[in-house]
Amino acid sequence: MQPSRSRKGSRGRVCEVEGSRGSVVGGKRKDAEKSARRAVIETALAMSRSGLSPCRSGNVSCRWKEGMLITPSGMAYEETDLRDIVFVDGEGQVPAKRPRKPSSEWRFHLAAYRARPDIGAVVHTHSLHATVLACAHRPIPAFHYMVAVAGGKDIPLVPYDTFGTEELAQHVAGGLADRNACLMANHGQIAVGADLASALELAHEIEILSEQYAKTLALGEPHLLSDDEMARVLERFKSYGQRAQKA
Repeated sequence: MQPSRSRKGSRGRVCEVEGSRGSVVGGKRKDAEKSARRAVIETALAMSRSGLSPCRSGNVSCRWKEGMLITPSGMAYEETDLRDIVFVDGEGQVPAKRPRKPSSEWRFHLAAYRARPDIGAVVHTHSLHATVLACAHRPIPAFHYMVAVAGGKDIPLVPYDTFGTEELAQHVAGGLADRNACLMANHGQIAVGADLASALELAHEIEILSEQYAKTLALGEPHLLSDDEMARVLERFKSYGQRAQKA
């Protein structure tokens, strides 16, 4: 599988169907926002129903205009309506008319968008095996070539800080500077992508790799691939898949 490569300098997709400037107005703009809100809810439901993040844990957002649309704080995804998805602007402000509070983790979502203008979506989960490794303070090294799916030779672990804090947000932004996923110490995992589908798919990949690595550790220390081999894998990923063939 080809990793979601970092493309600095290009802007990640917003969850908006954009035409020529000024052409999406009135009802069309409202329809685009409804579609974006629906996509956030559907992604959160898929995350939860797959077991990737149990109950009300985890959160989902997509880039929207100069800010983001994010799941609300403490609400069951099955009970979440389009109106419950919260818009947070680029300065971290929520319009007073919105009835819901954003996820308590909105700060690290916003920090990720600021650090990575090429991404359009963030998925944060408490998936079982990724959380086990995070609690053991175990980043994922190059035990398998598919570790490159996150865009580098390993999947890093960022330091712990209290949930919802600016300090944690800065740790996450640093971890995602040159990776599309990382583990969060004593917390869980976070994955980003050009859109919601790719971010969710990567979160699933990170959980699979976490399970494989945790089970390998039960047998002893794994044999790791060299930096040179991981560099070759990353290069080969560039020409892997249907999109690359058409490029």
